[in-house]
Amino acid sequence: MIRALTGFATRHAWKVIALWAVVGLGLTALAPMMFARVTQSQSGDFLPRSYDSAAALRIAEDHFGLDPNATVVTVLVARTDGRALSEADQQRVEAGAARLGETRVAMPRLPDEPAFLVPDHSQTPRVAPAMLAPDRSFELLAVEMTGDAGDQGVQKVYKAFRDSARAEFAQAGMRTGFTGGLADATDTADANRTAATVGSALLMGLIVLLNVLVFRSVLAAVLPLLAVAIVGGAAGGAVAGAAALTGLKLAPSTQSLISVVLLGIGIDYLLFLLFRFREQLRVARPGQPVREVAAEVSARVGTAITSAALTIVAAFATLGVASFGQFRSLGPAVAVAVLVMLLGSLTLMPALLAACGRGMFWPSRALRRTPREGVAGRYGELVARRPMVLLVASVALLGALTAGVAGIRMDYGQGAPSTDTPAAATAAEISRALPAGVSDPTSVYLVANGGGAVKAEQFSELADRLGRVDGIGQVGRTVVSPDGLAARIDLYPTVDPQSKQARDLVAGPVRAAVAAHTPTGTSAHVGGTAAIFADVSTAVDHDLRLVFPVAAGLIALILLLLLRSLLAPMVLMLAVGAGFAATLGAATLVFQHVRNEPGVNFTLPLVLFLFVVALGTDYNILITDRIREEMHRPGPARAAVARAVRHTTPTIATAGLVLAGSFATLAATPGSEQIAFALTLGILLSACVLSLALVPAVAAVLGRALWWPLRTTPRRGTGTAPEEPPYAPERTDAFQELGSHPRN
Repeated sequence: MIRALTGFATRHAWKVIALWAVVGLGLTALAPMMFARVTQSQSGDFLPRSYDSAAALRIAEDHFGLDPNATVVTVLVARTDGRALSEADQQRVEAGAARLGETRVAMPRLPDEPAFLVPDHSQTPRVAPAMLAPDRSFELLAVEMTGDAGDQGVQKVYKAFRDSARAEFAQAGMRTGFTGGLADATDTADANRTAATVGSALLMGLIVLLNVLVFRSVLAAVLPLLAVAIVGGAAGGAVAGAAALTGLKLAPSTQSLISVVLLGIGIDYLLFLLFRFREQLRVARPGQPVREVAAEVSARVGTAITSAALTIVAAFATLGVASFGQFRSLGPAVAVAVLVMLLGSLTLMPALLAACGRGMFWPSRALRRTPREGVAGRYGELVARRPMVLLVASVALLGALTAGVAGIRMDYGQGAPSTDTPAAATAAEISRALPAGVSDPTSVYLVANGGGAVKAEQFSELADRLGRVDGIGQVGRTVVSPDGLAARIDLYPTVDPQSKQARDLVAGPVRAAVAAHTPTGTSAHVGGTAAIFADVSTAVDHDLRLVFPVAAGLIALILLLLLRSLLAPMVLMLAVGAGFAATLGAATLVFQHVRNEPGVNFTLPLVLFLFVVALGTDYNILITDRIREEMHRPGPARAAVARAVRHTTPTIATAGLVLAGSFATLAATPGSEQIAFALTLGILLSACVLSLALVPAVAAVLGRALWWPLRTTPRRGTGTAPEEPPYAPERTDAFQELGSHPRN
């Protein structure tokens, strides 16, 4: 199948390239609009219906008209002279709020921006007075807008509204401040936009620079980026299209995460092909067509690429059994994207090799001469001579990093909030006069068990009891829904609603008070940000215990089928497991113990396991597959390991740096610093420690026994393996040929 696919691509190279260009560019253009339709921004909507906060959210939607895609901005209005608001001032504030609530806000567009390709988030926000400060120093307005707070279009609409509100109240001699999820996301994005742009530019520069240094070629430096951009665009469109067809809702971060993953693995797979293509061109028969060489290389490397991609697909497919919907939707999304990248790796990339031929490496003259042994060759000899030294050093390093896991804690917050943005300054000003949770209250929703009408008076005792809970600064009046079938009591905690203290408060004392004092014949459910994340923590703990063993089992099965051995897959699984533990330990050490943060992000262990284990296995598959290939040649097993290390070290080192650089750019995304650090370190450990030191060292120690119960027999005329002499590099023909073998 793989040989047929790559053979077709190399025979019809230009047709395949043209088809990918049309499909890739078309889906790239449509992807933003398609993703906007399948993105779900509320974390509570990803929880199973059985969770308390999810039940509260359904009541809010069904009886109070809550828009699940709504985001609330809190507007502070105060006099510019700092004096208390008078009755006349308060009337002017409320009149200005009414005018703003009747004005449609148009989404700003670029002059040449095609309207049909960019979702229109123009809307008329709902604006209403919310609360007056006890000292009358300011009044708060609640502004409800629709859309994901991370969407650039929604942020543009918010900025337009912000400008209108400032102008409206400035006429009355008043100043304004804005806070809440959308305001904070917009301010943070603006503050980090330069860093994100610089990070992306540095990553592109790193990829081009590495390719120039390795291949001394113009095309080899540029084509990987172009090819991955085309296939990545097609993959993004395919993910959004599949989600639309199946009704799957994606988290806002899915699109950016997929882009980073595809850039990294796409460049990796093309590098695997480029290195082997250059190697084969040096030993090609005189007059052998370049397309034939491209077909041979693509078929051979395509097997390893397919196994590596299927490992990622299998790992992420296990998220389908997760209970938290954000994980459950991420799995199929990444799986579809990786399958599209695999298809591109087996068609577009071989077609590019066949179409460019030797010109792929112009103006380098490396194809005309036998390369020197170089650093990779000397390192291969070192691995073969001193495998136990490398093995002990690798295990010691991984063990030292793993020790950092001691005392690990999960942080279920949404990342460290920015403290130097206008939104943060407004939130601080509000908290000096009102409870910290005033802009994001915890709400208790109540309904009659039989579905009948309820009255506010029924819940007066419950409201009184909730007001006595330590940590609740204020209790709002009981509000009955327009249909009379539900009631709501808003609680304003004295702590940040996104903090661990708020989650502990809701999960413990608040829910205990609700359970003890809810009137007979009614049911109560606690909702709000703190309640949602308290339930998310429970769901994630359940998923971690379920997904880890299932993913490990699937990866082991793929390795078993690929390597056709029992011992080799066991070695690789132990290696990647050690890499995962070491990376998690390092992240815990840096962020929890050194930086004194509340803990590691609650998604980090799962994301780290899937990405580091699945993507790191790519490099292990490449080196192990090459070791097995070299062991089919006559000579000692250690000489085969040395040759395999020499050939694959440049590939794995370059690919690892590119993929690590891709993940490092996530650091520019607010709240993603831990994930960026851990994924970057995990990939570097997988490439440089596991694939280039630990696994080859084990292979050198075990020799051909690594393939037990099968035996990798050197291919000789008799088909039997010769007796292996003791390893002595200065005396073996295999090592004498290492520095001058034409395949290098």
